Amino acid sequence: MGHHKHLYYIWGMFNLQQKTAVVTGGGSGIGKAIAERFARQGADVFILDLDPSAAQLSVDHILEHGGKAHAYSCNVSNTENVNEVFKSIVHEFHKIDILVNSAGIAHIGTIENTTEGDLDRIYAVNVKGVFNTMKAAIGYMKEQQKGVILNLASIAATVGIADRFAYSMSKGAVLTMTLSVAKDFLPYNIRCNCISPARIHTAFVDGFLKANYKGHEEEMFEKLSRTQPIGRMGTPDEVANLALYLCSDEASFVTGSDYLIDGGYVRLNG
Repeated sequence: MGHHKHLYYIWGMFNLQQKTAVVTGGGSGIGKAIAERFARQGADVFILDLDPSAAQLSVDHILEHGGKAHAYSCNVSNTENVNEVFKSIVHEFHKIDILVNSAGIAHIGTIENTTEGDLDRIYAVNVKGVFNTMKAAIGYMKEQQKGVILNLASIAATVGIADRFAYSMSKGAVLTMTLSVAKDFLPYNIRCNCISPARIHTAFVDGFLKANYKGHEEEMFEKLSRTQPIGRMGTPDEVANLALYLCSDEASFVTGSDYLIDGGYVRLNG
C-alpha cells in the first residue's frame, strides 16, 4: 500500500519528473515556494537570484528533502549575465522545460513623487528582467518544440491601486508581454501565462511594514489583510500550487491567460 502511495505521488497528477525548471527570484518569497514545490514534484530546479547565498539556502533546503536543485547568481536586468546563465544551464542539462519569472522589486508613489531614476530601476528588473529571461529561454524552447513560461504579474496590472504608479506600469507590461509571447509561439507548442496575486504574506511584507510603519506594524498588517475580501493575505505556498498547475501537462489547454489569486480583491470589492 505504502509503495503504491509513493508511486502515485511521483507519477500522479502534476508530475514534473524529467523536467527542468528555471525560477528567478527563487531565493525568497513566492519564487522560493515555487522552486520548492516544483522540486517536490520531481523537477530539476535552477534557482536564479541576485543574492547567491539566498539561492544557495533554497537549494540546500531542496537537497535536504531529496530534491534536485542548483543555485545561480543572476541579475535579471543584465542581459549578458542572463544569457550566460541560460547558456550554462543548457550546456550542462540540455533543455529548459519551464521558466518562472518571480524576480521583482516594489515601489511606492504616485506619478508626482516617482522620479525618473525610480522608474528606470523598476523597469530594469520588472520589465527588462522578464524580457531578458524569456528571450534567453525562447530559442531553446523553440528547438525543443515545447516549453512553458509563467510570469508573476499582479492585480496592479488590471486594477488601480493607490500609490503604485511605477509598480503598476511594470506589472501591466508583464501581463501584455505574456499575451504577446503566448500568441507568437503557439506554433512551437510553447505556453505562456501569468499569475496576478493580491497581497501575499512574505518576509518582504514584514520588512516593508517595519521600514514604513515602525511601531504600527501590527495595525497596518491587519489593515492590509482586510483589503482582501477573504480577510487575510495569501501564502507563498498557495501561489506555488497555482504555479504548479499552470506549468504542468495538466494545464496543456491553458495559454495567454492571467490567473487572479487574490482572495476576491478584483471581483468582490464592489
